[in-house]
Amino acid sequence: MLYKTNCQCNNKQIMKTIFAVDDNDMNLTKAKQALTGHYRVLTMPSAERMFALLEKITPNLILLDIEMPGMDGFTALKKLMEEEKTAKIPVMFLTASTDEEVEARGFELGAVDFVSKPFSTSVLLNRIATHLHIDEIIKKRTARIEQLQNGIILVTAAIVENRDKLTGGHIERTSLYLKLMIDEMLTKGVYVEEIKDWDVDVLVSSARLHDVGKIEISDLILNKPDKLTPDELERMRSHTLEGERIIDQVIVKTGEGWFLHHARLFAGYHHERWDGGGYPHGLKNERIPLQGRIMAIADVYDALISERPYKKAFPRADAERIIHDDTGAAFDPNLVEVFLELKDAFAEVVESYRSI
Repeated sequence: MLYKTNCQCNNKQIMKTIFAVDDNDMNLTKAKQALTGHYRVLTMPSAERMFALLEKITPNLILLDIEMPGMDGFTALKKLMEEEKTAKIPVMFLTASTDEEVEARGFELGAVDFVSKPFSTSVLLNRIATHLHIDEIIKKRTARIEQLQNGIILVTAAIVENRDKLTGGHIERTSLYLKLMIDEMLTKGVYVEEIKDWDVDVLVSSARLHDVGKIEISDLILNKPDKLTPDELERMRSHTLEGERIIDQVIVKTGEGWFLHHARLFAGYHHERWDGGGYPHGLKNERIPLQGRIMAIADVYDALISERPYKKAFPRADAERIIHDDTGAAFDPNLVEVFLELKDAFAEVVESYRSI
């Protein structure tokens, strides 16, 4: 089946442009006949003519003969790869050669495919369409993978939340606080060099696993309505290390470290303190991963404004004051400034959950 090769934009059909480069007029004519109606085809008899035209037009793909007088196909491909403007243009070799070494050299230089001459029109069209739409294919596959990963995270987070009956809505609210914080940090230029390349959607999704270690905590401790004993408190605090361990196991077994990297840092470091008095690692200042420092504010704020069997919910103003007063002690001063800019937005998140 042939891929659709054109798109509709403002009711005007936009055709992708292909260069066909061959010193044989018959081959150029056949290529033009095969592709006309599907693509805008520009033919040229030499690599030198191709480079002259590249000064004015950037094609979507180049069909390139190997054996040509003057500059041959390999030399032309090498030159294309050396120029920033042309390095990303897919190049397919059209060749009568069946030599495996020729093919290997072409791929080493950066060719995306080889099509044997004489070529079949249907084969040529499908090969071209595949390479022109490869980005779209990759995006669709990536989206499916991310959908699966997000589904697993949501189910796992729901299991954690359902076991911890005292913290309803905590996981989702902290994820929303986190999104607000990241967006504001990017706007204000706070730690922007560190976060500018973060995929915020992945980050927010993975934040839902920050308490995943609670899966390993006994229900008797997790849902105890009274103050915990010192031993119980120590066991509860171990959910940070348990979270790291669980996520490490998933990374080892699935190889998905890129997706779970943030989740591991949220799980292991959201109870560290800026002054070094936190747990489980006792890290200080910027030695604490930024993910942990952000989540620390989101996590504490939500705990303060939420009612528990052993405490009443703090009024919003008191929760804000407590975080402000702990600047430089529990919390990163730069991040507290961001939080204070967002305190109304945080409150809106809380109210939206109370209205459900």
